[in-house]
Amino acid sequence: MHSHEPFIGDLKHRQLPSDEQEALLAALSRSMAMLEFTADGTLRDVNDNFLNLLGYRREELIGQHHSMLCDPTYVATGHYEQFWQHLRAGDVISGTLQRRRADGSTLWLEAICSPILDAGGQLQKVISVAADITAYIDDSRQSHSVLNALNRSLGVVELSADGIILSANSNYLKTMEYLAHELVGQPHRILCPDDYAQSPEYAAFWRDVCHGRFFSGRFQRRARNGRTVWWEATYSPVLDARGKPEKIICIGADATYRVTREVSDREHLHLLSLGINETDNAVIITDDSNRIVFHNIGFTRMLGFQAQQVIGKRPHELFAAHPNFVKSIERCHGELLQGRSFHTEELIHNMNDQPLWMSAVVNPILDASGKLINAVCVMTDITNTKVHEVLQYRVLNAMARDSSLTEQMNLLCEEVERVAPEVIASILRVDEQGRLHTLAGPSLPEIYNRAMDGVQIGASVGACGAAAFSGEPVVSADIESDPRWDDFRHLALPHGLRACWSTPIKSSDGKVIGTFAFYYRQPRSPSAFHHLLVDAGLHLCALAIEREASRARIHQLAFYDSLTGLPNRSLLLVQAGQAIATAERGRSTVAVMFIDLDRFKQVNDSLGHQAGDELLRTVATRLQSQARRSDIVGRLSGDEFVVVLTQYDDNHLAEVVKRIQDRLSQPVHINGTPLNPSASIGVALFPANGNDIETLLHRADIAMYQAKAVNRGRFSFFSEEMNSMAQERLALEGALRDALRGGDFELHYQPQIHLRDHRLHGVEALARWPHPQLGNISPGRFIPIAEESGLIGELGKWALEEACFQLSDWRRRGIKVPSISVNLSATNFHDLELPQFVSNLLQRYSLSPTDLTLEITETVLMDTNPSTNQTIAAVHALGVPLAMDDFGTGYSSLGYLRKLPVGELKLDQSFVRDMVKDEAVSALTNAVIRIGESLKLIVVAEGVEDADQYELLIKQGCDVAQGYYFSRPLTADNLEIWIRDFMAGKENPG
Repeated sequence: MHSHEPFIGDLKHRQLPSDEQEALLAALSRSMAMLEFTADGTLRDVNDNFLNLLGYRREELIGQHHSMLCDPTYVATGHYEQFWQHLRAGDVISGTLQRRRADGSTLWLEAICSPILDAGGQLQKVISVAADITAYIDDSRQSHSVLNALNRSLGVVELSADGIILSANSNYLKTMEYLAHELVGQPHRILCPDDYAQSPEYAAFWRDVCHGRFFSGRFQRRARNGRTVWWEATYSPVLDARGKPEKIICIGADATYRVTREVSDREHLHLLSLGINETDNAVIITDDSNRIVFHNIGFTRMLGFQAQQVIGKRPHELFAAHPNFVKSIERCHGELLQGRSFHTEELIHNMNDQPLWMSAVVNPILDASGKLINAVCVMTDITNTKVHEVLQYRVLNAMARDSSLTEQMNLLCEEVERVAPEVIASILRVDEQGRLHTLAGPSLPEIYNRAMDGVQIGASVGACGAAAFSGEPVVSADIESDPRWDDFRHLALPHGLRACWSTPIKSSDGKVIGTFAFYYRQPRSPSAFHHLLVDAGLHLCALAIEREASRARIHQLAFYDSLTGLPNRSLLLVQAGQAIATAERGRSTVAVMFIDLDRFKQVNDSLGHQAGDELLRTVATRLQSQARRSDIVGRLSGDEFVVVLTQYDDNHLAEVVKRIQDRLSQPVHINGTPLNPSASIGVALFPANGNDIETLLHRADIAMYQAKAVNRGRFSFFSEEMNSMAQERLALEGALRDALRGGDFELHYQPQIHLRDHRLHGVEALARWPHPQLGNISPGRFIPIAEESGLIGELGKWALEEACFQLSDWRRRGIKVPSISVNLSATNFHDLELPQFVSNLLQRYSLSPTDLTLEITETVLMDTNPSTNQTIAAVHALGVPLAMDDFGTGYSSLGYLRKLPVGELKLDQSFVRDMVKDEAVSALTNAVIRIGESLKLIVVAEGVEDADQYELLIKQGCDVAQGYYFSRPLTADNLEIWIRDFMAGKENPG
């Protein structure tokens, strides 16, 4: 080391202007590693160059002692103390210093340590400026190993200052597909696209490099065969003592795959954006300033706003004319800033000031520090449902309070006028003599209401009289010119009533019992929203008017299902109990049919609840059409119906049940979509199977599940054997719990074979349960029990861990199994901790994400649990592939394929089984394979059992197959033998 005044001292003595000093210090900070420490050795500050050079994070150094940067043996010697003595004496220390990186390795620095003394000559702090000279230290072994490592891992090309290639290493030559003698001596521009090589940009690039500028980035280059290569590199000029360029060193790597992948990702995002735009929901995304940065086409369709009216605006600016909604938006933003999601249902107005109800779910997107960076809002139009809900709530409450008919109808009018202020609502009753009587018109002038009271209905008696007379809605878009108002416009116009739309209120038997009218203050016709209000209000009006005449309507609400009009459970039990008592007295029999619709949840999930409701109403109508006057038809709950048959012929009961089932199975169109409903039916008989309705319902339910277990769309009569089976099911559930705790389950593995080159694609793990007393219990028995008893989640996690362990064990012992797939249920994807569980397994067993494939069925994809999509996305983010199992057996496969990160389609074995003998099935399998091909998905055919199926799948271009044709599911040991024989057969095909 030397103690002399460095160039920094010279700079200070030269008294440079302050701006030049700041510029010089900034340049030093950008180019040199700088360190500041106190007189006691505490590190106070470091710049980014120092951190990068030594591999530390700032928080790892600040506050620590300077000695942590030195070799411990050096710190323990007197040399380190002399270093500090010089500094305390005010000596500037410069020279070559050895320091230690964060990873423990050594580096050499050319450093200047400048002490800063106070007025009394005491050391305050030390500023150290250093440069890395490790590469110039005579450590040939280290230099040699570093250069070798660079040479092995990167491409290096050396060029002259005028762009002539002087040398290139093997990695560079391999990337560019040249031999050394073909490239050396050639101009650099031969590696560039022609248009770029001749461009001013290329000339400027070389000019800047030759002036000492470093260039780093991705560069488009051209290989020998013309192939585009994306070269991620640094061009570093080597300057002589005068600052003139001697040569340029380019060090880099081939980034073509990564660039291609990024392009593919952008295309994927484009497809996702298409999916977002195709939905009927409105979607907007805001930034950290709560300004809208994206909206989908559904937003424009729903609310009418165009992009130029939305982008860059804050949400409340779009609805400034509606302060109540603005308050809700502000409350939402407050929740988002706290990192919480927000859900609301609001009556809003679109750009044309038309009202609509929407349900909005807003989710925050936070950065790593928990700061809000974006928010995603999904809005659903719930106007139809909400109109019914809002209007019914107040009116039905009034009925329950036994309020007067006038109060009920005034409440309805007031509620209509609250949500549609442009409307003046009126309700008139029609008496038995055909005269009009005012029930409600809270916003109409009292004189007008009195004038209309007692008027006889007729074709020319305004809109209300004409609607009541014809039984059809009447629109008077302009009262002043409508001839139906000739005798009455003098009553309406003076009060500002310029238009009227009146709809007849009809009783359940179709008789006109009143009118529901909307008056307007200017000539116009009703809007779509007004139609919704009237549709919702008509039923309430009829209900209230009929109730006034008879309390039977209240009985209807209490004991009848509001959706289908059938007796509900309460009334059904009473009526069935009476039927059984009558049968007992007459020594006759009663049959109780328990009817459950098959796959009803899928209809709800794929077509919406309105479609599901329509299907339930259709079923109810069909059941009523098949029932006799003495029979009882009721709805228990959901998609469960009951028919109680009395006074039937015992010998023809099965025919009656079959006729009802056939009627239920006839095709139906719901909102333009064709459906083929089916129902599973269980039948229990009085007195053979029970003496009370509760017992008979329970046993009919058991019989129904037995029918569904055999195959959907069947019926079954209860027997004691079924009762025993139900008891056995309970016993199996208990045994299942014990088996999970006792480790009695095991996995078998079925190979999956690539059809093109006959190599092993992977294996599917299948759970097996060998019971010590009951023998091997098939998955068809224990999987449904596990699902119903809530054990399926635990079973799925066990299968995941067992499969990962087995694959790890095979890898350790050199048994080549490319990957393993595991089936998971919807319940597993309700668990938000599943992604972490999978990640831990992969780490524990040293597996990569692509070693494991999770198979999910369409029931998982259509699951309505809010955690499902979140969990699927998180698993996909780990890099774990997803496969859609049993593809083609549900309602909405294609819709979900477009949205979800599925990499494989598993063609259901029911298609494979019939594809050879049924041309329609063969066409379907071919279509599925084409779908997979177009979406770049691997198609795996399940259940391949013979050579004909195998050959046809190859002909259709299927990727992978599994089934008994290749191998049954095998234990781990037997699979190893199979793989050995399989590999031996590939090596020795003869």
